[in-house]
Amino acid sequence: MKKILFVLTSHEDLGDTGEKTGFWIEEFAAPYYFLKDKGMDITLASPKGGQPPIDPKSDTPDAQTPATKRFKNDKETQELLSKTTKLEFIEEGHYDAIFFPGGHGPLWDLAEDKDSISLIENFYKNGKPVSAVCHAPAVFKNTKNRDGEPLVKGKKVTGFTNSEEAAVELTDVVPFLVEDMLKKNGGEYSKGDDWAEYAVEDGLLITGQNPASSELVAKKLLAKLK
Repeated sequence: MKKILFVLTSHEDLGDTGEKTGFWIEEFAAPYYFLKDKGMDITLASPKGGQPPIDPKSDTPDAQTPATKRFKNDKETQELLSKTTKLEFIEEGHYDAIFFPGGHGPLWDLAEDKDSISLIENFYKNGKPVSAVCHAPAVFKNTKNRDGEPLVKGKKVTGFTNSEEAAVELTDVVPFLVEDMLKKNGGEYSKGDDWAEYAVEDGLLITGQNPASSELVAKKLLAKLK
């Protein structure tokens, strides 16, 4: 049985707006259930451990999907989620792949978190897939390859688009724009239509553009693990 590490944000403040953020339920639930139903063993972790904050906007009626509805009725998974392992206690050697669900939270914490950065670098160095969806490719802001260059340099990547960020009116709130950062780090950034399913794979890196892309990332990850 393959073991997959899911890393969720611990950050809940949406900049200086006074509003809350966190992880996006669909981007956790869709990949989680897809992989779990295929027999994968999933461990949940976050920088602070315990319950990661849920972005309230991902819990509204119009954001519901079959996976979020399943999560709502799944006490067992809710219980697991409330007890995520602290990232500093996670060892790369115990897992076969790593997955980062998005939401705006990772822009603040996981992008800068030293434990997250070193886990990604170690997974990659040891030939294990690294996957992230929507805002979670923010985790590649400070990751490096063996040569000390940005990990995404020369790699095909995607992530939440500047136009999608503008549509949710948070361009001036976020610490950086995912699309701009990936390009600045030398990534070969591409995208589909706003809000449409789009994911790209380049070697061990698998990235998805937005919430609709989260299960597609999980499918690509599963295929790679097979």
